[in-house]
Amino acid sequence: MDPALLAGLVLLVGISGLILLSVPIAVAIGLSCTAAAIAVLGADHAVLVASQQIISGTSSFTMLAIPFFVLAGVLMNNGGIAARLVDAAKVLVGRMPGSLAQTNVVANALFGSVSGAAVASAAAVGSTMGPRQQEDGYDPAFSAAVNAASAPAGMLLPPSNTFIVYSLVSSSSVAALFVAGYGPGLLWALACMVVVFLHSRKRPELRRTERVHFRQALLVLWRAVPSLLLIIVVIGGILGGLFTPTESAAIAVLYCLVLGFAYRNLTVSALPGILLSATRTTAIVMLLVGVSAALSWVMSFTGIPDALSSGLLGITDNAAVVLLLMMLVLLVVGTFMDPTPAILIFTPIFLPIAEEFGIDPVHFGTMIVFNLGLGTITPPVGNVLFIASRVGGQPIEPVIRRLVPFFAALAAVLLLVVFLPELSLWLPTRLGLLSGD
Repeated sequence: MDPALLAGLVLLVGISGLILLSVPIAVAIGLSCTAAAIAVLGADHAVLVASQQIISGTSSFTMLAIPFFVLAGVLMNNGGIAARLVDAAKVLVGRMPGSLAQTNVVANALFGSVSGAAVASAAAVGSTMGPRQQEDGYDPAFSAAVNAASAPAGMLLPPSNTFIVYSLVSSSSVAALFVAGYGPGLLWALACMVVVFLHSRKRPELRRTERVHFRQALLVLWRAVPSLLLIIVVIGGILGGLFTPTESAAIAVLYCLVLGFAYRNLTVSALPGILLSATRTTAIVMLLVGVSAALSWVMSFTGIPDALSSGLLGITDNAAVVLLLMMLVLLVVGTFMDPTPAILIFTPIFLPIAEEFGIDPVHFGTMIVFNLGLGTITPPVGNVLFIASRVGGQPIEPVIRRLVPFFAALAAVLLLVVFLPELSLWLPTRLGLLSGD
């Protein structure tokens, strides 16, 4: 049997079957790629090669940024930064209809831009905004839906762990990816704000606005400035060549640590628990990276990407149709697979096809991350959806119903991101991170 077909069948049956049996996805990927390697190479070499690939997949200086950014996000959650960003967001959009829901959207965008983690945003902002919205007469399911829909903007707004993972697989510039995420990330937040605005116009109780006196607004914004400066420190330092993305992640940890103690929300006794929480998250991510690196090697060795590329190009040679087919596959994959393994598995398959049609790898990265961001709010996996529902104290079913208009708006924005590359590439090109045409 052809090696690509044999390995592909083993991987497909193994991964899908183990996931259906509720086996953790990292274990499912690791066992399946080892089985595929045994089928192709034999038992003597397969285990050794798989182990080597797992180790080499995590032995990257760039990957060190992930545990640091994860720790920075946990410090933000516990250091009083989220509350100050929520207050700042309330000042910025408090006069709009559905002001508290709009505040939730803007706060998630602000928190995402300093933490780069959708789950952290949903947990931190949702726990702060949920009770406020409930007191003001908001439908709790709608509030949870707003929180879920807007939190994944943090996957696009830098610093973003998903972009770091994509850069490792695609050999793209992390700095270019970070900057490219601003356009799609802000469009994500804007789409959510439009849906909230349209919904609020139909509900008289949501038309009330939050008026803040000018001096009070200045005070709130001033208190949020140290938190927002983290964006300038991290992104400005990378763009200015002062430090690498990995070094910027370490600086972000130090900055959040100092800020948390300055705000008097962090204590020395709380640090062991914070470090343990960050370690657990990091362990999960790095295990996924390692086994996915082994999986990528198996697919490359057996020629699976070339076979899939030939099959896809055999259906059509129209670039728009090929992109839509890839986005459709990723949209389905994102409903049951977390973004990190999805990026590690499908980037080596789809990126060469995209490059054949002249798609810039940075542009393709924003497509993938945006697409998989939709998966985080879609059942059956939908980790952001489940976190937002849990924080909001709501069952999943009513939240999903309220999410439908958000999903429709975000799907429309995804098409804009796919077919208008300037939305992703204009800013990094102007900053000299990409060469222009």
